[in-house]
Amino acid sequence: MDDTTGTLDEALERLHATGPERNGWLSNHAPMAVEALVRRGQAPAVHRWLDRYRHKLEDMPSPCSPVTDGDWREALGDPSRIADWTRHFERAVEERPWREVLAEWWPRLLPGIAGGATHPVIRTGHAVRTLLTTGETAPRRAELAHALGYWAARHRPLRAVAPLPSAPSAAAALDAVPAVRSQEGGIRVRLEQLTAFPRWGSAPDPDTAHTRLTELVTAATHRYATHGHGEPVMLVHAATAPNAVLRTLPALPRELWAASLAAAWAASAAVTAAYTPPEPLPYTAGTLAPEEIFERAAAHGDDHTIKFCDTALDVGDPTAMAAALRSIELNEPVF
Repeated sequence: MDDTTGTLDEALERLHATGPERNGWLSNHAPMAVEALVRRGQAPAVHRWLDRYRHKLEDMPSPCSPVTDGDWREALGDPSRIADWTRHFERAVEERPWREVLAEWWPRLLPGIAGGATHPVIRTGHAVRTLLTTGETAPRRAELAHALGYWAARHRPLRAVAPLPSAPSAAAALDAVPAVRSQEGGIRVRLEQLTAFPRWGSAPDPDTAHTRLTELVTAATHRYATHGHGEPVMLVHAATAPNAVLRTLPALPRELWAASLAAAWAASAAVTAAYTPPEPLPYTAGTLAPEEIFERAAAHGDDHTIKFCDTALDVGDPTAMAAALRSIELNEPVF
């Protein structure tokens, strides 16, 4: 839904003076959460939510030197260049159509989809969804620039893994992902332990890639209902990261869709391996309407819960709604 109140642009302008991280690593989730709140009819709650989140915001770091066409490869994956990358993309989206900028940089950034614990690609997906479905404004273009800048600065390819036997479906593939040896420490420590993924996530043509990516988002969302207890915050990314890619596909050239599916599968599988619990748990199906569930998520206030419920509403079926309610139950409320 379009925001006729101006709330989204106001919120983004507040946030663009801040950096994408705090404490040297933890992501600033506010731009993603406020986009979801506005999208799902909760615009009146946005500024109150931001006021509560303010203590988690830090100023944008100082720039070092401009990123240029000649040295961008050296700057890729350097978090000390976050401000440089953001300025680079701010200039790019003002000088050229944003779709053109996205199409140029998407294949460059895609191998580093797991960088920043997948938050940069998720932020990109929220920004692109807004640009595709609502009026284009300067703050919304700037939000895409901030998202891409964050991704470029935190770009980090996953380690190579061995192929396991093919899985017949996305759900079966996620079930077959082996857990990392030691599920302790942060995500960077865990991702260094990845060893193997089932063969899945390839597609012979763009339409099949879209279909399989939709299947992956559905499977990962459903799986949270039974496995989210393994790590309630981090396991939301197994669904929200591929959904960010799915939201971006319509803005991309079709020849990039198959590679996008493969990267989304790798990200979802990596998060699953890092945090999946040993056993599933049963869940209780709810009777609330999707709009009521998201109202609960907004009242709950946790940023990851808001974003996961937003993805669950995209999926829209009863199991996804149960998974959304499970996230509200498992994650610590903010309000």
